[in-house]
Amino acid sequence: MGNIAIVTDSNSGITQAAARELGVRVLPMPFYINEELFFEDVTLTQEAFYRRLAEDADISTSQPAPGDVTGLWDELLDSYDQIVYIPMSSGLSNSCETAMMLAADYRDKVFVVDNQRISITQRQSVLDALELARHGLDARRIHDVLMTQRLEASIYITVDTLKYLKKGGRVTAAGAAIGTVLGIKPVLQIQGEKLDAFAKARGWKSAKKIMLDAMERDLTERFAGREVHLGAAYTCSDEEAQAWKQEIQERFPGHSIHMDRLSLSVSCHIGPGSMAITCSQKIIL
Repeated sequence: MGNIAIVTDSNSGITQAAARELGVRVLPMPFYINEELFFEDVTLTQEAFYRRLAEDADISTSQPAPGDVTGLWDELLDSYDQIVYIPMSSGLSNSCETAMMLAADYRDKVFVVDNQRISITQRQSVLDALELARHGLDARRIHDVLMTQRLEASIYITVDTLKYLKKGGRVTAAGAAIGTVLGIKPVLQIQGEKLDAFAKARGWKSAKKIMLDAMERDLTERFAGREVHLGAAYTCSDEEAQAWKQEIQERFPGHSIHMDRLSLSVSCHIGPGSMAITCSQKIIL
């Protein structure tokens, strides 16, 4: 395994500290707040991000500068023979496409995995890549295995406020106003490339039931007879998140559930107070 470096970006939810423990590298995603540049988990903490979000600061996501990407690759190739790079889904950012273009100059050295993952499911791909490397697969084979599984994941997210979807143009101002008055919580899904509307719920109780029911359908239909990793993600309080994890555990006993905060790139578009449930198919060696 010593000859292959596994690299991801901070959309995976893997912190710099966790990356050191795992033995991987995490490229921090850049953000502009009132035109000032910050890097996730390096110069921008979760707490600072949400504080600025609450202040209605002008926050925009960006993609890593090409020089930062290739600089990290060049550094790693001094010590490793090959790199597997797992960025966020190409359907959610141009950073993956940029990385693939850059990798053309690193033939047989850098393999960019576009397996349509974000947050918990992206993190799981990193863990899968590490495991595949431990079993002696080279970077090309690791890339190929991860790509064959690219559509075998689901994420359902409920947002607490329509404010940020309105800001991003995903709902109209009128729709947001009506939805707020009626207490509507949009349930969104990521299956494959895009973040799409899935359902509308009246209040949190209904929203959670919709997400749990949707995941149960996935487990009994899409993933029938297959083992999966279940996860939870959130931008709500830690207390609310723990309660949500407990609800998932009660609905799906026997599953080990990993929970993380949602990455800031996603949080920027959905705002605070959100909860999500995720699953991805286990890779059987």
